Amino acid sequence: MTYTIYSSQVGWWAVHEHVSPLLELVGSWPLAGSPAWCALDDRDPVKKAALLDAARHWSLRLETCQASRCEASRDVAGRADWSALARHVRNDAAFYAERPWLKRVAS
Repeated sequence: MTYTIYSSQVGWWAVHEHVSPLLELVGSWPLAGSPAWCALDDRDPVKKAALLDAARHWSLRLETCQASRCEASRDVAGRADWSALARHVRNDAAFYAERPWLKRVAS
């Protein structure tokens, strides 16, 4: 089976809705990877429920990290006059292109 990735966005709510009915059937479970979880039989639904709960927590972590990166990106974009910076870089490049003898050389 081949999956095409269209977006890397993760939505916690979709995962939560999917796993909640299954988790409600089990009721409670140990933390995935804990000694209590390791001691469970691999066919035990409680062991699988712990993995579904871990997946739900992981998707929440990814979603909150994505939201933080988006907010940081907006903050950075709003902190500078990017048009003025682009003009400055373009003017510097044109200046040195017209005066190649001013270009710095490693000694």
